[in-house]
Amino acid sequence: MALLRWQPFSELENLRRQMDQVFDDINGMTGIESNNPLGWQPAIELSDRDNNLILRAQIPGLNAEDLDISVSRDTVTLKGEHRQEDESQDQGFYRSEFRYGSFQRTINLPVAVENDQVEAEFNNGVLTLTLPKVEEAKDKVVKINLGSNKQEQLQ
Repeated sequence: MALLRWQPFSELENLRRQMDQVFDDINGMTGIESNNPLGWQPAIELSDRDNNLILRAQIPGLNAEDLDISVSRDTVTLKGEHRQEDESQDQGFYRSEFRYGSFQRTINLPVAVENDQVEAEFNNGVLTLTLPKVEEAKDKVVKINLGSNKQEQLQ
């Protein structure tokens, strides 16, 4: 009879892998990501560039006409729908990780923007919105004179 050394950490690793597999199977059935109970949402990047905010969103597999973009003074809402091609449903799938269906994402902006002057560009699945800031939100340089109490505004 051969003696085998008991390795408790190996047992724990096997249990962790089995639990991961259970959760992966559940996500595959519902189409819901574990960290997002609302389903798929596009990844975004929001940056501040002088007098504008630049919002970029990754929305692969969509045409521009399938997107609905709404901009208010303090939020941007992106809506769309990934549609499944009808002709491919006749063919059997062994596995499909594509996500189909509607999505919506609302992004709160750190400053107010001029929502009637927004520029949009959609290229290679990346949506780029240029959002001009309202006048009050723009950075202004103020010169302080040490010799007097007056302040001068630089333009």
